[in-house]
Amino acid sequence: MYQYAFAGLLQAVAVLLQATAVAGSFDGNLNYASPSRRHPTLGIDVPHVSRRSMKRGNVAYAPSELNFTHGVASGDPYSDSIILWTRVAPSPVSDASNVTVEGPVPLYNHDTQVYIQADANPICVNWAVYPEGKVKGPSVASGKAYTTSDIDYTVKVEAKGLKPFTTYNYQFNICGSSVKSPVGRTKTAPTANAHVPELKFAVFSCSNYPNGYFNAYGNAARKDEQDYFVHLGDYIYESASGGERAHDPPNLLFTLYDYRTRHGQYRSDPDLQLASNNFAWITTWDDHEVSNNGYRDGSSGLNNTEDSFLKNGGVSVDQRKMNAVRAYFEWMPIRQIDLDDNLRVWRSFQMGSLLDFIVLDTRNYDRSITSLDWNDEYIDLIRDDASRSLMGSRQEHWFYNELSKSSKRGASWRIIGNQILFSRITESYGLSGDNWSGYTANRNRTLKHLYDNKIGNNVFLAGDSHQNWVADLAWLEEKPYDSVTGDGAIGVEFAGTAVSSGGVDAPIIPARMEAEYRVGNNSELQWQDGYYRGYIFLSVKPNSVQARFYGSPSVASRNSWDIPLANFTVHNGENKLARPVAGGSVEAGALRGGKVKPTNLTLNTDTFKWDIVGYDQMYIK
Repeated sequence: MYQYAFAGLLQAVAVLLQATAVAGSFDGNLNYASPSRRHPTLGIDVPHVSRRSMKRGNVAYAPSELNFTHGVASGDPYSDSIILWTRVAPSPVSDASNVTVEGPVPLYNHDTQVYIQADANPICVNWAVYPEGKVKGPSVASGKAYTTSDIDYTVKVEAKGLKPFTTYNYQFNICGSSVKSPVGRTKTAPTANAHVPELKFAVFSCSNYPNGYFNAYGNAARKDEQDYFVHLGDYIYESASGGERAHDPPNLLFTLYDYRTRHGQYRSDPDLQLASNNFAWITTWDDHEVSNNGYRDGSSGLNNTEDSFLKNGGVSVDQRKMNAVRAYFEWMPIRQIDLDDNLRVWRSFQMGSLLDFIVLDTRNYDRSITSLDWNDEYIDLIRDDASRSLMGSRQEHWFYNELSKSSKRGASWRIIGNQILFSRITESYGLSGDNWSGYTANRNRTLKHLYDNKIGNNVFLAGDSHQNWVADLAWLEEKPYDSVTGDGAIGVEFAGTAVSSGGVDAPIIPARMEAEYRVGNNSELQWQDGYYRGYIFLSVKPNSVQARFYGSPSVASRNSWDIPLANFTVHNGENKLARPVAGGSVEAGALRGGKVKPTNLTLNTDTFKWDIVGYDQMYIK
């Protein structure tokens, strides 16, 4: 009798130990954690998941049934760690449930749909980081994690104990098998006080899958010149666009399943996979990761009203945002930042004594009402109100403190990654209500902080507009500024075009005429081009910053053509674009005081041969 009791006790202990081990490995996957430690309901109930898996038999998938469906990715580089990401699943199809675990639902949940039973079988994944050029032998960091359908089979881990500013390879494999992921390559950041001779970034925004191919990603990845990729938002689009590269699912995004599926579709693109596999990314979101022209209480496509709720799928503003945010954190190699009152992606990276990279959220965190396509007259009336903010009080104060801290610690440069155009640009219709010009007080507070505290060497980066803009950073009508010499500026702005989203919908000559109007109508604006799709290559050295703008001559087909458009330099301490701006000439657009000399001389990034290239069609029709 005692023998049977003892055997039963051993069996119970074994089950308990197995459950504990599974729970521990679940804990190792950052995607089970809430994006905010102060919002635990947004995370996965790890003990519940592990108990459920044990209760239902714990019958695992065979390794032959599983695949690494979407490549690998890495991001948010620190000097001693980095985030690694992959997805391992029986199918590329995302989990079809709109909730992640049984039990209490997230805040603002208005959905009554039937919950789909979660996967009972946790998938075990090993990961390892190796010295550059190796994927065998001793690893420098390694670990194990589990994943299930609860988090759409994604795996996100933090590889720790790494050396600063060092390139590594990494790989995942299904436990106890030879099923391996593609080999990834990544790079840590330098330590905060290290002397770094140069840091290089490829800067992107606005990648619309149905509108065109992601040639810009592939071109930058094949040229392999940058240390890190930066994406300033609109990484996915929520629309229901059709055509040659029709959106999946074929509807506007509302549910968690919708957003997961869309992220999965974008990660299936070969150029995005190439870039993700080989570079660490620093990302922030803009509006389309949730909904067009979003702000804290709604968007142009979904307002916080009963009428909008009934007309738009029966999903509230808050629930839709919650779904989008959860999918973003599952599918992106971004760190989960602690916060007090909402989901935070604004953060900063100290990269040696060379620079601080300050990442903002001017869209989803705590933004005052924006242009919603039907309220532009109202926005015109309130754009100068002191109460208006793109970031909310907490993020604004953090931002100004980060600028001051960066200056005081002696960082040579402050690189500010934000979503939208900072410079005051007057269009033919007036000022936009959806960029910094719709929030005059917020922009003035930023400029006042920079001028009053004599914080120079500021480089603002922006996306969103689908066009290229280069300007001196000036406080017009408040501080003296000379548009010919650049004297009086406090920095520069490099705002980039889109990877594939639409710009000026016209041939190149009419597009140039629009650029000429804009440059002629805005004193701080030095170069503008709305025709080309592409990206910015940013080289930061102690004595200068150089920005090289590249274009894709067409995104209507997948191709490897990469055309240099314009080059700009900023010298340390001058706080303006070096004159003559762009060396006096550019490939396209309009240049203040300079010439446009179109050559169509374009690099093939597959063969690295130059040729004269032209296309009649820019976008997929």
